[in-house]
Amino acid sequence: MRHQQCWRMLNHPLVRAFVQASRSRRSCPWETNCRGHATLPGSPYRPVDILEDGSVNRFRDMCFEPQRPALLPRGHFRDLPAFQRWFVRDSPSATRLNYEYLQQSGETLVPLELTSADDGSFQRFNAPLSLFLQWTQAAEAQSSRLYLAQCQLSDLPPSLRDGCPTPDLVAQAGRGDIYDANIWMGMPPTYTPLHRDPNPNLFVQLAGEKVVRLLSPMAGMRVFSRVRQELGQDVGHAAAVFRGDEMMHGPERVLLEKVVWGDNDGNHVCAEDSKQDCESYEARLGAGDGLFIPNGWWHSIKGIGDGVTASVNWWFR
Repeated sequence: MRHQQCWRMLNHPLVRAFVQASRSRRSCPWETNCRGHATLPGSPYRPVDILEDGSVNRFRDMCFEPQRPALLPRGHFRDLPAFQRWFVRDSPSATRLNYEYLQQSGETLVPLELTSADDGSFQRFNAPLSLFLQWTQAAEAQSSRLYLAQCQLSDLPPSLRDGCPTPDLVAQAGRGDIYDANIWMGMPPTYTPLHRDPNPNLFVQLAGEKVVRLLSPMAGMRVFSRVRQELGQDVGHAAAVFRGDEMMHGPERVLLEKVVWGDNDGNHVCAEDSKQDCESYEARLGAGDGLFIPNGWWHSIKGIGDGVTASVNWWFR
């Protein structure tokens, strides 16, 4: 089905139909992180170091083998074809989608997440890419948010899939085993709560800006356990590994955001962990930047700024 008009309201019957249908189915070689980066006074989050060069050997020695988070040199991934094909840069700080190009694949089914601003409800469903494209054109007038999340590259047609070829770092730094590669796209503000991945992650920003906060495995588990305990929920290993929709809405989402990002008064509950040698970092990514998130490191991500924000990631070993 082709959707020929922009949605004025996200509760359009066709959107609801898709939802219902889916329900039924230093002295070392680093640079300083200086992309306008500033943390709040007293914040326990330190800027992520930036590699001096993005060679496979340097990445393997400094990041992959010791499993340390790091940013690749700024703009290192700007040669990905998706930059020229998928987006139009209106200004240095704002990018929009190349609708003419993307609409050629408009019938491709993609996974979407719908978050209601009215009641905070959260739903996942599959719909044509054209539905998402049309929503982005009217997003500023919408209170609810639509997010294209964890769309597997392998499920996209070649015209889109070829926009994000596998980087040499992913193919050569380790065994070359790629477990998944995904696209993430939305209109700011976007938010992904604190979680951890079972494999190392190369996260590349394609458009817009994102801020990533990272916690070491031990520090992240302390934060996660504290939140679960406060909510009277299980804090075992299984609860931390198998994350469901509960992290996307409701009290857990709210409390995780407060703990990791600070409340409205600027107080960071996470600062309590600084007394326990908490390893916590923050990275600000612009178009072409890449962040290595080591295996087991907890992270939370916010899309900020103007225009579309889009990313691609590879889980690999």
